[in-house]
Amino acid sequence: MIESFVLGAVAQLSLLLSGLVVFRIKVPTRIIGDLAAFGAGGLIAAVAKDLVPEAAELQGVQVALWMLIGAGALMAGDKLVEKKFGSEGVGGVLGIVVGSIVDGVPESIIFGIQLARGAPISAAFIAAVFVSNVPQALAPSAGLAENGWRWTRVATLWLRVVLACGVASALGYLAATAIGAVNGSRMAAFAAGGILAMVTDSLIPFAVERSKTAGLWTVIGFCAALAMA
Repeated sequence: MIESFVLGAVAQLSLLLSGLVVFRIKVPTRIIGDLAAFGAGGLIAAVAKDLVPEAAELQGVQVALWMLIGAGALMAGDKLVEKKFGSEGVGGVLGIVVGSIVDGVPESIIFGIQLARGAPISAAFIAAVFVSNVPQALAPSAGLAENGWRWTRVATLWLRVVLACGVASALGYLAATAIGAVNGSRMAAFAAGGILAMVTDSLIPFAVERSKTAGLWTVIGFCAALAMA
């Protein structure tokens, strides 16, 4: 179980590290936009080549249902954020963070299940998760910094996400150990729906607002993720 916690947390640690970079290095707004677009493309590729195939054990209707549930969870999280912070500024930026949670927690549960089942976990996939988190954290962290958040507050935010992913991985391990029939198909479909909703509602609009070449970098990110397969 400890191994699964460490795996889940380490795979998402780049969220914390990348979130702090904007406080140490002044990254131009255009570059932030390009990186956000690159991350959006990478996430779309992850849905297509990793998460949807992981959900292949389910029937098509079930995959669609769990994707809709994932999108619904993302929208519910966005509504809570908007209620507290508004739909613009901090509220809009935090939508990307909500997407990171909707993506990272189910993904971590899958890691734990795979460990419990003795299934091999691809080092390339772990690396892809780690790398894809970089622009996914840089973009909202830069937005939060612009809105006056101190580095300690941003660090605490991402640390909570990382720890939640570690706990999710451990819970996935425990569930798969206790119930042998547990697999990650539903969680994969859930994460896929949440990611697509977040990319559409938050990450791509964030990128387009800051970069004139967002479309190009989205395609580059998609191709780069495919090349890591």
